[in-house]
Amino acid sequence: MPPIITRRRFLQAAGLATAATALAPRTLDKSGASARPDRPNVVVLVVDTLRADHVYGGRAQTPNMDALARDGLRFTRAFPEAMPTVPARKSILTGRRQFPFRHWHPGRGLLAQPGWTSIPDLDSTFTSVLRRAGYWTAYVTDNPFLGWSASYERFRRTFNRFDRTGGQAGVVRPVSEVSEHELRHWLHPVIREDPEVRRRVRRYMANGGYWDDDSACFAARVFTDGAKALDVAARRRPFALVVDTFEPHEPWTPPRRYVDLYGDPDYQGAEPSKPYNAEVSRYIDPSEAATVLGRMRALYAAEVTMTDRWLGVFVDRLFELGLERDTVIVLVGDHGFLLGEHGWTGKVPIALHPELAHVPLVVVDPERRLAGKASSYFATTHDIGPTLLAMADVRQPDSMDGVDLSPMLDGRRLPERPFAHGGYANAHYLRSDGWALIASNNADNLRLFDLKRDPGEHENVAGGRAAVARRLHRRVVEEAGGPLPDYR
Repeated sequence: MPPIITRRRFLQAAGLATAATALAPRTLDKSGASARPDRPNVVVLVVDTLRADHVYGGRAQTPNMDALARDGLRFTRAFPEAMPTVPARKSILTGRRQFPFRHWHPGRGLLAQPGWTSIPDLDSTFTSVLRRAGYWTAYVTDNPFLGWSASYERFRRTFNRFDRTGGQAGVVRPVSEVSEHELRHWLHPVIREDPEVRRRVRRYMANGGYWDDDSACFAARVFTDGAKALDVAARRRPFALVVDTFEPHEPWTPPRRYVDLYGDPDYQGAEPSKPYNAEVSRYIDPSEAATVLGRMRALYAAEVTMTDRWLGVFVDRLFELGLERDTVIVLVGDHGFLLGEHGWTGKVPIALHPELAHVPLVVVDPERRLAGKASSYFATTHDIGPTLLAMADVRQPDSMDGVDLSPMLDGRRLPERPFAHGGYANAHYLRSDGWALIASNNADNLRLFDLKRDPGEHENVAGGRAAVARRLHRRVVEEAGGPLPDYR
């Protein structure tokens, strides 16, 4: 059974979107009068673990994200400057580079990984700046770190409204209610005997339980709560609303009707719902690698499609409230996920290939300037804050060092940016038109790929082009203002 395409997407596909918008009710202010703010509203949709090739490349059905891309300007070379989850969101929220992760120390309730810290200057986030400028602000999420950790308690208080729904954090029902039979179905034998993975997946299943009903999935909860927040926001314009879903972050337990869109409908085996962050050869026998990786890819694509289906519920509500022509919308991912490419699965800092480090980024202008167009500019996550503030005609704080992307909407040129660079844990990358460099911060294993001859990044040519590799690494060090920290 194919996923549901929401009403607005159906109307748009039929060429009736204009009529649907005309029939959508205008939002009323508290007095009951029709209202249109002088400044645009802001909506930022953050989707965790979202590969660009599953949105732009068609490797998953994403009709709602596709509709946003048709309405907006999509950046085809967007690479997060800091990864993964928490560093990426700090970059998005502060409009400031987070990499390199200097002076890092573990934060309360966060992973002990470089870059995982609180936001020191909470007045500098784009949401705080907008709130001081008169915007009503809200954040809706199931992110277990921003939503629940002690390190982000003060951050949560900077909003007029902060809605957190129990996702992978907390306990929705006792793990004892997840039977061994259910657990074994979602744990392929290649990962089944790992006690930590068993605990993680069992807790996830206890909190989720959506493999028969996707209305219970985490994305459904977040985007449904987001739609409810929109109802409040519509009477408090202008508003800035961030809706941040942790799905399709692994583990993956989607209903079978989604999986069968991408995998063998006759498959009866256990599902590899929680891949390791590791080399494929470390835990999957070559004789079964094709089958296991194929199921991982089907599960991931299914989760992306399921997430898109519920994102559409939120976007539909925005249209029903008549807000689509008063609102800047940004869709962005925080990072991707390796599904066997380059010999790896999961999130591996030393494997910062596009499958992991390339994300979708779409900016929808209320007037639909450059709707459906694409830009190859090297955009990144810390560009989002400056762009939104410029579009809201609000002065950005001096702390922001990202690029305001909005001049492009008027046909103006952006500052030159001949390459993208950033980092994850103790590793970094640099990408230009011709080269891709991936290396540890101490440069003990430079890996270089010639993108003109090898766009798939299969052959490491650092041995034969050592001078190029060293030059690119030095450029990252220069951009970072000095030697890169290494916490290993």
